Amino acid sequence: MLRRSSQTLRRFSTSRVFFKNKLKLALIGQSLFGQEVYSHLRKEGHRVVGVFTVPDKDGKADPLALAAEKDGTPVFKFPRWRVKGKTIKEVAEAYRSVGAELNVLPFCTQFIPMDVIDHPKHGSIIYHPSILPRHRGASAINWTLIMGDKKAGFSVFWADDGLDTGPILLQRSCDVEPNDTVDALYNRFLFPEGIKAMVEAVQLIADGKAPRVPQPQEGATYEGIQKKENAEISWDQSAEVLHNWIRGHDKVPGAWSEINGQMVTFYGSSLLSSSVPPGEPLEIKGAKKPGLVTKNGLVLFGNDGKTLMVKSLQFEDGKMIPASQYFSRGETSVVELTAEEMKVAETIKVIWAGILSNIPVIENSTDFFKSGARSMDVVVAKEVNEMTVRMPYQCFINGQFTDADDGKTYDTINPTDGSTICKVAYASLVDVDKAVAAAKDAFENGEWGRMNARERGRLMYRLADLLEENQEELATIEALDSGAVYTLALKTHIGMSVQTFRYFAGWCDKIQGSTIPINQARPSRNLSFTKKEPLGVCAIIIPWNYPLMMLAWKSAACLAAGNTLVLKPAQVTPLTALKFAELSVKAGFPRGVINIIPGSGGVAGQRLSEHPDIRKLGFTGSTSIGKQIMKSCAVSNLKKVSLELGGKSPLIIFNDCELDKAVRMGMSAVFFNKGENCIAAGRLFVEESIHDEFVTKVVEEIKKMKIGDPLDRSTDHGPQNHKAHLEKLLQYCEAGVKEGATLVYGGRQVQRPGFFMEPTVFTDVEDHMYLAKEESFGPIMVISKFQNGDIDGVLQRANNTEYGLASGVFTRDINKAMYVSDKLEAGTVFINTYNKTDVAAPFGGVKQSGFGKDLGEEALNEYLKTKTVTLEY
Repeated sequence: MLRRSSQTLRRFSTSRVFFKNKLKLALIGQSLFGQEVYSHLRKEGHRVVGVFTVPDKDGKADPLALAAEKDGTPVFKFPRWRVKGKTIKEVAEAYRSVGAELNVLPFCTQFIPMDVIDHPKHGSIIYHPSILPRHRGASAINWTLIMGDKKAGFSVFWADDGLDTGPILLQRSCDVEPNDTVDALYNRFLFPEGIKAMVEAVQLIADGKAPRVPQPQEGATYEGIQKKENAEISWDQSAEVLHNWIRGHDKVPGAWSEINGQMVTFYGSSLLSSSVPPGEPLEIKGAKKPGLVTKNGLVLFGNDGKTLMVKSLQFEDGKMIPASQYFSRGETSVVELTAEEMKVAETIKVIWAGILSNIPVIENSTDFFKSGARSMDVVVAKEVNEMTVRMPYQCFINGQFTDADDGKTYDTINPTDGSTICKVAYASLVDVDKAVAAAKDAFENGEWGRMNARERGRLMYRLADLLEENQEELATIEALDSGAVYTLALKTHIGMSVQTFRYFAGWCDKIQGSTIPINQARPSRNLSFTKKEPLGVCAIIIPWNYPLMMLAWKSAACLAAGNTLVLKPAQVTPLTALKFAELSVKAGFPRGVINIIPGSGGVAGQRLSEHPDIRKLGFTGSTSIGKQIMKSCAVSNLKKVSLELGGKSPLIIFNDCELDKAVRMGMSAVFFNKGENCIAAGRLFVEESIHDEFVTKVVEEIKKMKIGDPLDRSTDHGPQNHKAHLEKLLQYCEAGVKEGATLVYGGRQVQRPGFFMEPTVFTDVEDHMYLAKEESFGPIMVISKFQNGDIDGVLQRANNTEYGLASGVFTRDINKAMYVSDKLEAGTVFINTYNKTDVAAPFGGVKQSGFGKDLGEEALNEYLKTKTVTLEY
């Protein structure tokens, strides 16, 4: 009966179209889960009349309290609701004063008295992470894994005076995957789908359609958190049972066994499907076969001959090490942390304390995820720019953050001072294949493939809202990781990303085919029509100059068309892409739709171009790499390709221009974003009669520019993106001087920490020179003079390049401007302006600057295929 009722409930839609009745709600609980439920209920039009949560911890409010206080919702922070079994009078009076019609308890660790539970007109509903009655109690997720359940899920039920025994309102379930952890289940399903279910449950109550299905007693269990002594591993079992035992006890209390006379706890278990790597044997008490310490972790053997691997080991004094280092550290050093490791451990505790504000004391044994956190919260946190910036650093595959399969990482560097921001997962071929498989499954079998276009647009609008809500943090991360000036990052890097997602969200339900009259029969009883369909799994490889904006330009069109994606950010700037992944989960995107794999182009990028399950690859980067990608895409499976490649964009400045504006816009054309701009004016042609005055004015303006910390609001010019690029720019300047061009200003590295380059001006650049032919991609203005009135001559010189991305012309003569714009061989021509891109205007190049378009309606066609259907009637 319970199952039939649950299936019936799925008929109700959470679409706002059907939501008419609204309730006055009291939210009782805490954590990020509580915060998200609160925000979604308000967004759906319900009125939250009071939030009842835990007191601040060390001056820090719980996330639910923070959100409510920001909105002006009344917030009450009670350490307890009753004393000696009786409700505290003052607490009860405060609760009754808000006049709630329904209590919603999304995540609550406090005991709420029954006179409060029963007080509202509609009573109270609670979220529980189990398909009740299976696994009642606080450790339901753990026991789902320990018992090897093939299904996990949650229930929203009506509160009563029992222990998770009230009638069921609705339930949802998902498959438990072989290597799922508490984190994975919570992140992939229990958290995002739980939020949706709580909103749906409230609306069912508001509409008078909420069922009350009594819980059966058959199959009901209750298990609390195990005591440590009961979590010892019994080795005479299959590998799968051992794996379930270990992952189910991770992180509390931890499954353990005796090694060399001491209790050792095992964490991070996964089943091995590949061959056992070589390693050194490790005797474990009770195990019939020794474990094997390998470079990837500790391999363990079940009685069925199959294997599993654990990644981490913890010793009796609380010290934890990678399992692969058991022998390499030596017998005594195994349990000793270096001063640096101790500092890191304390930093992690501080971070956890900031996230788990409902937990009084953070211990080594604190269960991070069961205490209300998510894998989204496993981040590097930094106090910078007058805020706490939280940055995920792992691969994002199938809806969860995870280490690279082989455990490899690399340092991502802050170009302002050359320091390491954090270590980021270095995706392997295995990780790429997992990400593609997840995207393929999401497209072919998941919710995304069945979702209607308008709902897809709603998710994209929600993601745009989240990008905007987090714009200061995103801009700060962009400044840290790429050197972008914060004020520019806020307006352009992030601002245009928000605009892009909103623009393409609006396209989702406007993608149309057409009907075509055909004449193959008389009388004509034929109908032919076209359908625009998504391609499937798309790969996107983006550059490092606008990390988030380039992601948005390509992925927004890709998602609007209905595809799923695997995106590889530039190796040197992965952090905003990973933060974007976190926000996509909060927006409600189904798992597998968006996958982010940081790492190298030679490994991850090459595998994407060769992968047989990918149907489209979008790339922005150098022409040389674009050619290699195009070749790999052709040889592998002839996948569709769009390429935005190098440029040497000419800017022609005629003597009849508005000179001050031409100087201002010309400088922007070159120095915008430190010159790390794909459409930067690579070569300026200035008419002879104004040449010297133009150069003088440019140098005067350069001297006013402030070079410095990109987080300083007065900074005009930040550091170049990374050290290798700075070195390339310095070599570029050396080549110019060597060939005889005149270095008017700059050309050197700024003498300060970090990768700072002086804004640079070259004149007397002749057509045969290296500077005239090759792109610098930096703050280097290359100026060539042309004879007065020689329009066709300067056009011939401007077009004498294999690149054709952008171009520009400055003149007051509209006829001259239109003539020049017709003749320039480029995908974009700017007239009396520059860098003015818009989300509605198609963007892309010709010749060796590539093909295909980003932005505008044309971008959708890059991610769609046309199907023709013909019928006779």
